[in-house]
Formats: sequence, C-alpha cells, structure tokens
Amino acid sequence: MSKIIASAAIRGAHKIFSRAETLLKETVKKNGESREVKFPGTAYYLPVVYALTGKKVERLCDMYEPLNQAKSLLPKIPSENLWLPYLGDALDAGIATLIAEEIIEALKFVNGNEPINGIWLGPTTDAVLREQGIKLVDGRMPGFAACVGAPKTKEEAVKLTRDLQERNILVFMSSHTNGVSMAEQLAEEGIEMNWDTFLVPYGKDTSATVHALGFAVRAAMTFGGITPNGLKEAREILLYNKNRVHAFVLALGEVDDEKYATAAGAINFGFPVIADTDIPQILPTGICTYEHVVSNIPYNEMPSKAIEVRGLKIKITKIPIPVRCGPAFEGERVRKENLAVEFGGKYTTSFEYLISKGLDEVEDGKIEVVGPEIDDVEEKARLPLAIIIEIAGRKMQKDFESILERHIHTFLSQAMGVMHLGQRDINWIRIGKEAKNAGLKFKHLGILLRAKLLSEFPAIVDKVQVTLYTNEEDVKRLYPAAKSAYEERDKRMGELTDESVDTFYSCQLCQSYAPNHVCVITPERLGLCGAYNWIDGKAAYEISPHGANQPIKKGECLDSVKGKWKGVNDFVYERSNNTLPSFSAYSMMEDPMTSCGCFECIAGVLPGTKGIMIVDREYQEMTPSGMTFFNLAEFVGGGQQTPGFIGIGILYIVSKKFISADGGLKRVVWMTKNIKERLKDKLAERAKEIGEEDLLDKIADESVTTELEPLIEFLNNVNHPALKMEELF
Repeated sequence: MSKIIASAAIRGAHKIFSRAETLLKETVKKNGESREVKFPGTAYYLPVVYALTGKKVERLCDMYEPLNQAKSLLPKIPSENLWLPYLGDALDAGIATLIAEEIIEALKFVNGNEPINGIWLGPTTDAVLREQGIKLVDGRMPGFAACVGAPKTKEEAVKLTRDLQERNILVFMSSHTNGVSMAEQLAEEGIEMNWDTFLVPYGKDTSATVHALGFAVRAAMTFGGITPNGLKEAREILLYNKNRVHAFVLALGEVDDEKYATAAGAINFGFPVIADTDIPQILPTGICTYEHVVSNIPYNEMPSKAIEVRGLKIKITKIPIPVRCGPAFEGERVRKENLAVEFGGKYTTSFEYLISKGLDEVEDGKIEVVGPEIDDVEEKARLPLAIIIEIAGRKMQKDFESILERHIHTFLSQAMGVMHLGQRDINWIRIGKEAKNAGLKFKHLGILLRAKLLSEFPAIVDKVQVTLYTNEEDVKRLYPAAKSAYEERDKRMGELTDESVDTFYSCQLCQSYAPNHVCVITPERLGLCGAYNWIDGKAAYEISPHGANQPIKKGECLDSVKGKWKGVNDFVYERSNNTLPSFSAYSMMEDPMTSCGCFECIAGVLPGTKGIMIVDREYQEMTPSGMTFFNLAEFVGGGQQTPGFIGIGILYIVSKKFISADGGLKRVVWMTKNIKERLKDKLAERAKEIGEEDLLDKIADESVTTELEPLIEFLNNVNHPALKMEELF
C-alpha cells in the first residue's frame, strides 16, 4: 500500500541520529554535562522533544534520555530498498529524526555555531509564536508551508513564494538543493524575508526544518492547553496539529535520505508532503486527512494542490474588487438614469449555472471574461450573459449545486453599484455608472463570486473557477446544458407530497429586499424564485444549519384544504417580524404567501371571469387586468400579503397543490404564450389528470386578447370550466 521507499526514511533517520549522538558526546566533553541549553526567547525547553517525550531539556545531560528514546524507535536498516505495505517503521523513524534534529539544532547554540545570522532567523521565539500562532487558531492565517530545499530557478522560487503569500500562508524555509537554498534565491531577487512578510528562513541545514514542527507543537501547548507528560499527551498534540494546524511540507528539488526521514516526521503530525520531483507517492489516507505524499507537481500548481491535499480553507478577508462590498448594499437599486450596463431582464438572454466537478478539473482562482468587457461597450449597453461557475470540493455533492447557485443573487447584490434580481435563466443584472467609474469590470463579478463561495461554504467548497460569457454566440451555445440541468433538478422531487413529510423549509435569502417576506417551500410548492425545491431546502440546511433555509415543523393541522398548520403559522409570524400571523399554502385568496421580488410569475384574479391569469417576468405588455407585470409586482412584492395575487415559481402551476383550495388549474383563464410553450407537455398531462384534456386550448393568451371584455366573450365561446365554478370573492 505504501509507495514511499521506507528504507530511505529509515537510513536517513539513522544518519541524523548518529550525527546527534556524536555531536552530543563532543559537546559534553567540551562543556560538561551541566551546561545550560535552550533556544533563545523560549520557555518551552526544546519544544519538539518536550512534546513528544514529556522530557524537559534544560542542560546537556537532559538530552541523553530523549536521545535514547529516539534510538529505541529506530527500525533496523534494511539491506535493500523495501516497498512496505504499512507506514509504521517509517513513522517511527520520522519521530526519532525530529528528536535528533532538534538536539542538533540546540547544540549549535552551545558550540557557537550561531544559527541566527544573515538571512537565517533561527527558531521561533515565544513572543512571535503568540503573535503569529493565534492567526492559525482564528483562521486569519489558514496554515503554513514548510519549504524544504529549493526550486530549480530563482524566478520559480519567487512565483511560488508570492502564490503562498497571496493566500496568507506562512512560509518556513530550510535545507537546500545542491547547495542552494530557497531563502538564498529570494534574497538574490531582493525579496524581504521576516515574520511580517510571512517568509521565515529557519536555516540552511535540513535539521532546521524541525523548527517548523517546533512552531506547531507550541501552538498545541499554548493555544490547545496541552501539557506534555508522556505518550498520551504526545498523541493529543499530534491530533491537535492534524485537526487544527493546517500545515504541509513542500519538498523542492531532489529528496535525499535525510529529507525522507524529516518528511516522515512531519507526516506524524498529519502534515502531507507535496513534491516537485517524481518521488514515490502515498495516496491512501490514514495519518493525514487525505493523501500523505503527492509528487511530480509543477510549481505553479503546488499551492492549490497543497491546499487541496491538506484540506486547508482559505479565508478571503478583503475581496479585491474596486467597490465596497457587504450586506448593506444588498437592497440597492440601479436606476435607469444611473445605468452603465445591464444583462438579462426583458432585454437579453442571461443565465447563471453552477456545476460541480472533480478536483483535478477545476483551476482555483481562474476568472475569465469571454467577450466584451465593460470598457468595450457603450453606456447603457444591454448584453447577453452566461455566468458559468465550476466548483470542486472533497465533500461537495450534486444536490448542493442549486443551493450554491441560488447564492449568486446574494453575493452579487452585496457589491456596491450592482443590482441582481431573479435567478437561473430569468436573472436581471445592472451595473451603475459609479461602479464602472470606480474601475469595476465584469471580471470582478467572478472574483467576488469565488471569494464568497470559498468563505461562506468552506466545508464543501475547495476550488472555484468562474467564466463570464458576454457574447451572444457563446451564451446561446451554453444555455441548453444549463436548461437541462435546471429541469433535472426539478425532477428530483419524485413522488414526495406535502402529506408525506412533517417538515417544510423556509427561504429568507431575499429578506434584504423584503424584510417581512418568508418563502415556505413544501414538496409540492417550490420557492417562488423557481430555484429551490424541498430537497434543495433540506440540503441547504445540512450545509448551513444557521443559514437562510430553516426547517419548519408543520405541527397541528388547522385546515387541510387551505393548507394551514400551527407550526408553520408560528414560524412565519416570528420570521416576518411579527407581521404575518397566518399563512395558507393552497389558497391565493386567504392569507396567501408573501413575495419578495424574485418570483418567476404573478398569478392574479380577473373580475368577471371567475378565474385567474398568470403572467411571467419576460412578458412586458398589458394584461387583461389592466396592469403590466411590473405594475402587478409593485403591490405583490416587497413582502406584502395581498389576497387574490401571489408571486410563484413557474413549475408550481403544474403542481397538484396549485391553489387547490381555490379550484386549482381549472381557474386559469389567461396566461402568456411563453408560459404555455414552456409548460406545454406538463400542462397537457395535468389537464388530463383533472379531466379537462382540452383545457390548454380554452386558456387564452396575448394572441387571443389582452382586454377583459373580449376575454370573457372568449371564455363563454369555449365553455371554460371556470365559468361553472363559484366566484373567488
């Protein structure tokens, strides 16, 4: 199973141990056993030795016992290279290596071989540990990289360093490759190295790598409150590091026996090794969270690969876009007189589509605009848009795609000067003049989406790649795949019914626009935006238990016909800021569900017809009610509860529960051609189920009339079933 040559690690451990043993004898002979020994500025004795053995090294004579413990851990050197089916011997050799290396490093101070000189900073002081270590604990510093050896060129060293710094990853440097160290390469390029720049050169010897592990064990002792005393505490310290200190080793250049041994020591801490050379790999999980050793990784891919393998989560504290960003800007509108550019709405094809892929299929941070940028188009331009977001994560599931996709609305709305309405393929995005003048580009929308997805969903999102297409050819080419995915998600509801579950789910993503609005999602009534069904709400709650999608226990049934439950009423009342005491799931006439502004359609009564009309967002002309879609939206949206009018998701029309308390589908006397065409097959199937096979022909649209009196005449001529029903009010 193991693909590391254990023999190399064991040989290296023996070499390092022998060096430590010999150096200790020589130092004692020269200075006496009582000579004090410590690292400057630290009260943790020799921290790695103390953590792993529980022994406090204060004088030279105190080194004998831990060195003997290291000796007891050394496996016999194999007579030939062995491929072992387990890691045990290599791991033991690694622990012995770290103990011996720390003793070697400590003896440098006793013997006057000052390790703190020039660019080399030597071991970490307690003061620095407290300052920097807390950043590991609270997440400001997501992890650290122990760089062992050196890249092939100075340019590659600088690029690798900058890529790590950009991610706020602390960089420790030690050892060398063919006599050249990474720190020396950076110094030649004029790169400033110190704790403030997150670039810390420990020493040119491989043994100096142990200071990185010393930093880690002291974090466990200082912030984890673990006091070393033996094997039990040593195990706790190793587990603390595996679970809390997200570090990894970058093996740069040729890996010799001593580097193998040191790497084996780091693996005990749960710190994986990522190498640029073709060394044997250890891909099965076990000691580390994921893979133990991954090799042959190009320098430009090393940071992202290390982040993936370690399971490290990057927190982007300041999103690099030229406008302010935050929840305070979510409700902002971009008016026509302040418009720089817009996408979608009634003017152009625009959609947003998020899809999950394999970790090796997504290049994290890759943001592209294919087509015109904002500076390439005239003011008030109307462009097509396809936002394609590709996400990868070890814990990502396909069921989570629509949940993350729906958050595009919230994330883009948080950018000052950007307005986002709708979702899926009915979105409407506007960018204001001030935002454009501040330097906002289309690319910044992708940067914002990546940053938010990584920071808001760290448990499931590891990599994000965003492409924005702004030319019509690409948008039309990509749309069918997105549309197919939307339809597939809608089919996942299967045979679930409202009666078969005891829990509904809320959606309050749009409360920034409508503070009193609460969307209630049931198995047979999807969210009014059309993006969330009951399964999506359930999955969203699993992802974020404190998020916008919360479970609603139905509780006592108050009215099975109108769809009233005590638990639902209590929830809606509380979450609507105590403004909506009652809610009906199946009636648009009595206590209907409120709307925000993201509904796909509006259903409203038509006096004199005994029926209702349904108009979709894309339809901009007059309706038989004497109002346009946007006239209707003014008194339906904003969290208002308006009997006789509701905002709905388009698929709710073909649900068995569609205004079932008010007569259901038979009440529909007028709808737009767009809705008819989009739901043609589903409407026909549903009409057959209710015994009205020719209902679709009896429902008027704008090609028949947009006025009330001619509509009533048409309904009489076709003998529409609504005419035989009771009045709605």
